[in-house]
Amino acid sequence: MAFKHKLVTVIGGMLVLASSAPIAGKGPSAESIEGAKTITAPEAKALWKQGATFIDTRKTSDWEAGRVPGALHLNVKKLEFNKATILSKIAINDPVISYCNAEKCHRASAAAKKLVGFGFTNVYYFRKGFPAWKNASYPYE
Repeated sequence: MAFKHKLVTVIGGMLVLASSAPIAGKGPSAESIEGAKTITAPEAKALWKQGATFIDTRKTSDWEAGRVPGALHLNVKKLEFNKATILSKIAINDPVISYCNAEKCHRASAAAKKLVGFGFTNVYYFRKGFPAWKNASYPYE
């Protein structure tokens, strides 16, 4: 019986590690996400002007320090980042952009993967994120 308990603990631990790996990765984030289009700051601004929804996946302290105007704050590491919550704010075919704090932040890539997995059809991955937006002197709040 002790062996069975240890096996369950080990397997459970592996599942926790596997599920957090895409967000907590080391090194640069993915350059592209299957099913999403990676965009630059000028492309992000053009989409913003067209009314696309931006999802800011950063920590609350980063969000409070500044964000793309009108962006939604949804932490990809929390249960709030689910299909039902997002569908209550965005239609499945509407353009949606995930962003965080540039290439070393893995939250935007994880969010883009989840959005594609949820069935969103117009997903954009703003890999360089808020720093690129701000450095381009685009408006922020």
